[in-house]
Amino acid sequence: MPALLPIALASGLVFLAAIVRGYSGFGFSLLAITSLSLIFAPAQVIPAIFMLEIAASLHMLPSIWRDVHWRSLAFLLAGTVIGTPVGVYFLANVPQAPMTLALAVFVLVATLLLWRGFALKSMPNGPATLAVGVATGIANGAFGIGGPPVILFYFASPAGHAAGRASLIAFFIMTDVTGLFFLAREGLVTRDSGLLALAFLPALAAGVWLGARIFKSADPARFRRIVLVILACLAVMTAAKAVLGF
Repeated sequence: MPALLPIALASGLVFLAAIVRGYSGFGFSLLAITSLSLIFAPAQVIPAIFMLEIAASLHMLPSIWRDVHWRSLAFLLAGTVIGTPVGVYFLANVPQAPMTLALAVFVLVATLLLWRGFALKSMPNGPATLAVGVATGIANGAFGIGGPPVILFYFASPAGHAAGRASLIAFFIMTDVTGLFFLAREGLVTRDSGLLALAFLPALAAGVWLGARIFKSADPARFRRIVLVILACLAVMTAAKAVLGF
């Protein structure tokens, strides 16, 4: 189990990521894993963050069940099942520095795409949706941050805000459960990862509560821009850590 000081610092980062989660309904894994990779190896952090993401999302599922866009979700989940074992293999077998650098590049590209935005005239067909799912699965298994491709998919599509948000919540629950299964198969879900998740649980609960409060008065466009700037800064810091080895 990591020492108390790193846990305290990491809990602060989890708290900040949870504020974003409570506000937007997504982004927790992306922010938490990107920032915590500055303190711990990805293989230590990712299982714990999966557990926390599931805890943060399960209670929301009954209220959004009817709004889920089930057809696209089915293709995305199928692709994710295909891609996740590939990503987990990378996590378990690739040296830490290249993995950390790959994480930084992934986050930078995803942040740029989220900043620019997309507008699709119609929902993508089955094969295209499946391909998004495969890419998401690889990112989810290797980095624990499969969110950006799916967030782009739904918020660029004409599915509608309610359907997009509901589908994302359902998707993240299912992919995190799937990810935990594959991580456990590789021996990456351990007693320490469970203790780490428990240590972060108070910070998660407090951050989600505060984020939900902020949502009532904050300007969504401005808040989104701030989140993307934070993501870009964290990605640059993570890349520096991988290149310079500090």
